Amino acid sequence: MKTTKCFSGDVRPAAVAGQFYPADSQTLKTDVKQYLSAATKARLHGVVRAVIVPHAGYIFSGQTAAEAFAQLNPNVHYDHIFLIGPSHHIGLPGASVATAWEAYQTPLGPVKVDTALCRKLVEENKVLTFEPRAHNREHCLEVQLPFLQMQLGEVPPIVPVIIGTEDYYTLQDIARALVPYFTSRNLFVISSDFSHYPCYDDAERIDKRTGDAVASGNLATFLKALSDNAEEHVHDLATSACGQAAIAVLLMMAEKEQGMEFHHLAYCNSGDSPYSGHDQVVGYHAFVMTETEPTNPMTGHQAAGSQTVQKETANGDKGQTDVSDETRSGHDKENDGRPEEAFVLDDSTRHQLLDIAWKSIRRQKVEEPANPELLRNGGAFVTLTENGRLRGCIGHFGEDVPLWQVVAAMAHDAAYRDPRFRPVEPEEWDRLSLEISVLSPLKRIHDISEFHYGQEGIYIKKGWHSGTFLPQVAEEVNWTKEEFLGHCAQDKAGLSWDGWKDAELYTYRVEIVK
Repeated sequence: MKTTKCFSGDVRPAAVAGQFYPADSQTLKTDVKQYLSAATKARLHGVVRAVIVPHAGYIFSGQTAAEAFAQLNPNVHYDHIFLIGPSHHIGLPGASVATAWEAYQTPLGPVKVDTALCRKLVEENKVLTFEPRAHNREHCLEVQLPFLQMQLGEVPPIVPVIIGTEDYYTLQDIARALVPYFTSRNLFVISSDFSHYPCYDDAERIDKRTGDAVASGNLATFLKALSDNAEEHVHDLATSACGQAAIAVLLMMAEKEQGMEFHHLAYCNSGDSPYSGHDQVVGYHAFVMTETEPTNPMTGHQAAGSQTVQKETANGDKGQTDVSDETRSGHDKENDGRPEEAFVLDDSTRHQLLDIAWKSIRRQKVEEPANPELLRNGGAFVTLTENGRLRGCIGHFGEDVPLWQVVAAMAHDAAYRDPRFRPVEPEEWDRLSLEISVLSPLKRIHDISEFHYGQEGIYIKKGWHSGTFLPQVAEEVNWTKEEFLGHCAQDKAGLSWDGWKDAELYTYRVEIVK
């Protein structure tokens, strides 16, 4: 391994050395060399454009990661290495690009960051920002660096990107921001583990479905696999792939080009390690993507990101809330206990709302109604089911848009922008059932005694983290009020179980239209 130069500027220290991998340089060098030496050299044709590798502790996934890194030719020069992975610590409205450090430190030496390119990406793309909290303690990119150092020797400048959302259209914006650099001159390293916490046998089955979908190179196939996995309601399955957003961005870029081929190289799960049992495991895949034909970069205008609210269903299908800057401004307006009146939805108004929603789903023109009740600002969720199974659910909390426009937009987004599902096809329209949840204005509360559990929904907000449970969820679970808040904080907002105690709390009521 070549020695890299010293850096006089700010260097990000190794955050997880001694935890995920050895902190001693000689031990680390020996371990990674052994992993790479044991890897199978696949007979791949074409330039390696990307790898998908796990980011667990090396004792669990180091060999699997090495199977992909071993395919990199040390004699092939890359201008940059784009490292892309999920945020494990904070939510983001888009992605964070590390602009503050000249290098990332590892026990094997520093790895240079192209800070000029990082800043250029942030300056030119609204969807990209720099949030230091997304990088300071994040392990998913750091653990890849020793493999690159050992396999390549002199590592090209890196561009670290942490994605903090799973909103489909926001991911498209991220893909459009990165696609000018998605060429054979740059290597993309996608960091993702796969199934989280099912038992060993369930993990093997779920991970095979997800892995086959990734290997297909088809985004719709990948999204369908995630949806199919979720709909099985496998015990203790928290996610099919923690880096699914990063994988989706890669697929968005790759499927717009000719000659991209995915190669599945290895699979294991933590249960294969002597340090783990079989009751709850995490899955790990290794993939390489090669290019055999000239590229044709994706083009197109940027689409604005939207808020997604994925409702928890009766059988425990957990989703998340992803809040855009525009929507957040509505949440931050504290209601001082004098909320506007709830909507009055007579039969005629209900029929109009359903008509608006169906026209939007069927891509028909929606005219502004004369009904003054529908011209009032307000929030709503639209939930779609097909044969009794969830097909999409999107909501908007802000009180900044007329109700009829919210319903039209959310109906469209539930059908075509829910990141858990492939977009609805026209032949599915007649099989869909639709439910609109019209929200009362959000009301800020300062004590949970003000929360009428079972009658009101809860919205929890703390910094970038936010999450909600509709009031209907209380009918589907056997929780106390405190457990309801704890699950919302932990499962939806990404906070600790007690995170709601120092977060902003809002309540709202719902009127169902179906």
